[in-house]
Amino acid sequence: MTAQITGGIDIAMKVPSHQYEATIAFYRDVVGLQPFDDKVPARGFLLGPNRLWIDEAPNYSQAELWLELFTPDHEAALAHLEESGVVRCDAVEDLGEGFRGGWIMNPAGIVHMVREPDAW
Repeated sequence: MTAQITGGIDIAMKVPSHQYEATIAFYRDVVGLQPFDDKVPARGFLLGPNRLWIDEAPNYSQAELWLELFTPDHEAALAHLEESGVVRCDAVEDLGEGFRGGWIMNPAGIVHMVREPDAW
């Protein structure tokens, strides 16, 4: 039996510093998405049922998009993914002590957070 994994609600866009303010202005002023600031310094926008987080990434040369996956058991899900040959990439961003999840990368190089949601 494989671990239960579903789509999460967070999408993170890592944007280089030289493009950061213009990207924020694009989603706020041009597209007109509703902004929120729950996790400063990250800035967020409501994107339908999802949340789009715009993170400034000073060391990046181009933007990256990171996705979130939910599971009721992160250890089982991450073990299943590793057994299936999925690359773990926990070094991309520290999640802190006790965080119930980890980072993986799909075959195209897109980073995914696999985590237990705050309330399952």
